[in-house]
Amino acid sequence: MRRWQLAHGRYLDLGAQSLLMGILNVTPDSFSDGGEFDRPERALQQARRMIGEGAAIIDVGGESTRPGAGAVSAREEQARILPVIEALSSDGGSLVSVDTYRAETARLAVAAGAHIVNDVHGLQREPDIAQVAAETGAGLVIMHTGRGREKLADVIADQFLFLNRSLEIARDAGIPDERIVLDPGFAFAKDGEENLELMARFGELRALGFPLLVGTSRKRLARHLVGGSDEGRDVGTAATSVILRLKGAAIFRVHNVAVNRDALAFADAVRERETGE
Repeated sequence: MRRWQLAHGRYLDLGAQSLLMGILNVTPDSFSDGGEFDRPERALQQARRMIGEGAAIIDVGGESTRPGAGAVSAREEQARILPVIEALSSDGGSLVSVDTYRAETARLAVAAGAHIVNDVHGLQREPDIAQVAAETGAGLVIMHTGRGREKLADVIADQFLFLNRSLEIARDAGIPDERIVLDPGFAFAKDGEENLELMARFGELRALGFPLLVGTSRKRLARHLVGGSDEGRDVGTAATSVILRLKGAAIFRVHNVAVNRDALAFADAVRERETGE
């Protein structure tokens, strides 16, 4: 059991049961659900549905991270996400994450009520985002990425290289370890073989000493063995969620909360028998 400290005096206890982070893309061009929730009222409806299905966190993003997606300005990103974050935080019970690499967007999002900053560039694109997390007390998800740099040939060695650099940035900013969760960044500049290798050796990442979040939802690695339909992609995602739970993952960032909730209930039961946790 480990307590993840978040902004606004909130926290989550990690370990005993899987926790689900529902993906809410307030964008016109995300790879799976672009355009479905790009209006605030539709985004809020989707968020509340995911909460009802068991999501502990809603992760709100305003810029697509799919390969080849067009960049948006900070102003456009903020215009998309801030009304949704404000409305969700006004509900009182929801934990909200902001999916951004921009320091100013993160600052405004936490001021609007977000509890967690989820940076897909691992603090290495805009390092000032670490200072925002330190000053606001936000929980922090540091993700590994292979984009825009030379990777080491060994997938786990590259994880340690990149994430240890990110952790240096976090510690230099004064972020305590109890606010940090790590994400190995499945599919971010990783091909099919690299993703499978990372999944097979996932347990080695526990040596980093932090809780682990995973995001395989509807990505190529979760669907290339089961077809490209929504149903196939969600089945593939649930299978990867179970595998990674048994290897030590704590938080699962998903589109379909209900399917992964049910699959992970079995993984939690098996894990309890194995570990006594």
